[in-house]
Amino acid sequence: MKGPERIETERLVLRRPRPADAGEVFARYASDAEVTRYLGWPQHRTVDATHAFLEFSDAEWQRWPAGPYLIESRDGRLLGGTGLAFETPWRASTGYVLAKDAWGRGFATEALAAVVAVAGELGVRRLYALCHPDHAASRRVLEKCQFVREGLLQRDGLFPNLDADEPCDTLCFARVLRGVPSGA
Repeated sequence: MKGPERIETERLVLRRPRPADAGEVFARYASDAEVTRYLGWPQHRTVDATHAFLEFSDAEWQRWPAGPYLIESRDGRLLGGTGLAFETPWRASTGYVLAKDAWGRGFATEALAAVVAVAGELGVRRLYALCHPDHAASRRVLEKCQFVREGLLQRDGLFPNLDADEPCDTLCFARVLRGVPSGA
């Protein structure tokens, strides 16, 4: 079963990225040092890095039931990105990033709720997200979407946009979306 390439919520459209999106993704959020500060992927220094992400995105969509989504307003303005990163057919991670002018308006919560719903429809049983301990806004979004903090993973994560070359502590939040079948 494949996930939808387009999801509509009350205020947003989540859609599968296209190669033509590279310039806008780069300009709106991927190249912004403040936006990418607490992310697990490096700030894009050139639009070529964004093209590489879009190629990766397409490969994820081909390999798995779904992958990255772009987040747009209903009028087509690019706001950010989210999606599913599958590890197995029943376990995936998620995350989100928004352009600065979209912060504090509930878009991350609305987009994440839509991704959770799709994950459940696709049979994901465990959906998790990792978060830098200092990223209070991201923690609040996860909690609003009923993710439970499972713990602090010591010296586990690399956050390439912080001034640290060493792994740092990471918070792990998760949701169990469906009961695990017997024998699993």
